[in-house]
Amino acid sequence: MTWEITFMFLLLAFAVVSFTLEKLPTDLTAITLFGAVMLAGLLPWAETLPGPDALIKVFANPAPITIAAMFVVSAALQKCGAIDLLAGGLGRVASIGPRKFLPLMILSVAVISAFTNNTPVVVVFMPVILSLARSMEIPASKLLIPLSYASIFGGTCTLVGTSTNILASEFMEEAGQTPLAMFELVWVGFPMLLVATVYLTLFSNRLLPKRETLTSILSEEERKEFLTEAFVQKGSELVGKTVEESGILKGNSLRVLEIVRSEVVLGGNPKTKPLEEGDRLVLSCRPSGFAHARSLKGLELFAEMDLGLEAIAAHEGSIVEAVIGPRSTLTGKKVKNLKFRQRFNMIILAIHRRGINMREKIGQLDFDFGDTLLLMGTDRAIEELRNSDDILLLDRPATPAKSSRKKMPLAVGTLAVIILLVSLNLVPIVAASLIGCGFLFLTGCLRTKEAYQSIDWSIIFLIYGMLGIGLAMRDTGAANLIAGGMVSVVDSVFSDPVRPYALLAGIYLCTAILTELLSNNATIVLMAPIALGMATELGIDPRPLLIATTIAASASFSTPIGYQTNTYVYGVGGYKFRDFAKIGIPLNLLYFTLSVILIPLFWPL
Repeated sequence: MTWEITFMFLLLAFAVVSFTLEKLPTDLTAITLFGAVMLAGLLPWAETLPGPDALIKVFANPAPITIAAMFVVSAALQKCGAIDLLAGGLGRVASIGPRKFLPLMILSVAVISAFTNNTPVVVVFMPVILSLARSMEIPASKLLIPLSYASIFGGTCTLVGTSTNILASEFMEEAGQTPLAMFELVWVGFPMLLVATVYLTLFSNRLLPKRETLTSILSEEERKEFLTEAFVQKGSELVGKTVEESGILKGNSLRVLEIVRSEVVLGGNPKTKPLEEGDRLVLSCRPSGFAHARSLKGLELFAEMDLGLEAIAAHEGSIVEAVIGPRSTLTGKKVKNLKFRQRFNMIILAIHRRGINMREKIGQLDFDFGDTLLLMGTDRAIEELRNSDDILLLDRPATPAKSSRKKMPLAVGTLAVIILLVSLNLVPIVAASLIGCGFLFLTGCLRTKEAYQSIDWSIIFLIYGMLGIGLAMRDTGAANLIAGGMVSVVDSVFSDPVRPYALLAGIYLCTAILTELLSNNATIVLMAPIALGMATELGIDPRPLLIATTIAASASFSTPIGYQTNTYVYGVGGYKFRDFAKIGIPLNLLYFTLSVILIPLFWPL
């Protein structure tokens, strides 16, 4: 045990703790660890240091470039409405009933996810599923976890189904193996898809909760809130008093959203601002709140006065649910610092996060990926918000512009050509995906600015950081030490004919446990070198072990933090952590069993 190996084990322990606690963004954790191994001299970055230029090896890896290019292709398919078209078609068959609808939904989403990035598929389908759940009169929580799982099922069937597969293929090529073929994983992925679909169809209604959505925390009275304005009259006894002292808030049927003074919105908490003559108060009232507002001396509602002033909000406010988008610029920022009301002309009534509905001290909260928001605003403000990438409304699916729909054949054709080129081994996937991106730009299917925005840069930096860690594990011998330890345990317990199968089961289980705590990309980067080391120690073909790590790294069903789509439906469905474990652990065991049986049949040990 050298100091280098000890240092790597400490870094791995830090990574697991950091990824699990989520106090730091995952990409920041990965880049920090990358910097640590460079400073320790474990990744030489200049010719003056001994060994190859490892830093160049990390950034020369084509996998992150390929993943970024596939993000762009997926964005083009989403923009032109190809995914929306399929989602809309699913909505037209909802009349068949929930029991028959569920397997149809799973298979449809899985097929789409096999060829596009999982997250936009779930983003597009989620409003459709919420709408269909209402029409079928079933809780949305019965469908949203299956929606996320279906995207995972499809991702394990093809090379481009998920970034994990692309990374695994690159590791195979570096190890002297043939890279993954486009449909090589389908021999395992498709049988698993069928078995998992049967499992969810039979047991999801029993195992999934009837969980409240965010709007259900409001009473019927609360859902009828109105937006209006009031005027502090000259000589009013309210002058000099704060909103809290004035009695305006008595009874909780009326709220002061902001104070406008000399056409300027006052900053800070409006409750603590002393009122002055001529102040305009933006109010949120329940029906009973109007009677209370009218009873206050010196305060007059705009709807009942004729001062020649334009009332900016004297009509009914609509309440909608929304979710923080996967590429939102709001993530990590405090609600109060964003001036949310002024920026979006919407009021936040509540935030749902990790199974908890939060309605108090909303201004102190930092927005996080997957947060579900309960918003109130005018119809005009809601329509303007539909075009935002920061906040995605869930009341109904977005409708792509007609000009974008005309590009649909070009976008779909580009994906088809990429699949064909890679399937026939005419060009590597990195070249095919980059050529496809260039064609999409030239034909106007996607602007370059939109392409840059479509890439999840946190995943790209996470991958680069973890590639550095994986390379350092290999070069320091840490990966071989772990592999050797696992082989020794297997040798001491199992006889020769059974050892390869025991190793296959062991590497799958280790990967499956890690992927529930870390991200799928971080897990494959850590476990692939160990799988290679185990194959070398035992003198067997490494491909079956690498296939096992590839499948296990994506099979994240037991927690909402291991896979991005799970995190995304977590808040919207009103789920708790245990809901994923209850339905996901049996599914993990199914995937484990099928992998141990099927992988040796198609890739002999």
